[in-house]
Amino acid sequence: MDLVLNEYSAAPGRTVIAVSGEIDVYTAPRLREMLIRLVDEEKYHLIVDMEGVEFLDSTGLGVLVGGLKRVRSHDGGIDLVCTQGRILRIFRITGLSKVFSIFDSVEQALASHAQPDSSAAGASGETADSPE
Repeated sequence: MDLVLNEYSAAPGRTVIAVSGEIDVYTAPRLREMLIRLVDEEKYHLIVDMEGVEFLDSTGLGVLVGGLKRVRSHDGGIDLVCTQGRILRIFRITGLSKVFSIFDSVEQALASHAQPDSSAAGASGETADSPE
């Protein structure tokens, strides 16, 4: 199965990566390269839309965690969009549901940052984003 990555700006200072297909040992390097490029372009507030993801393995999880570390070193963050039970279960089992803020839609992820002094409920415990 192929991996399709589409990047777009959803709001000022917020970049969405829409991912579809399988994130596995063969395709995860493409996602990692995109995350590294976005950080190099000083895009530190990312939303990874995983609604089209059919499979996620430990390599894909590692890429997401590595990307989170990169953006956090610049006071950024990565929010995830996912409603699929089988993918959400992977995040719960690994404890990463406490590390990433996971939303039902890109709009919800954007709204969580639109209100002053707001943070995602039950999420990673990240500090509030720096003003943009």
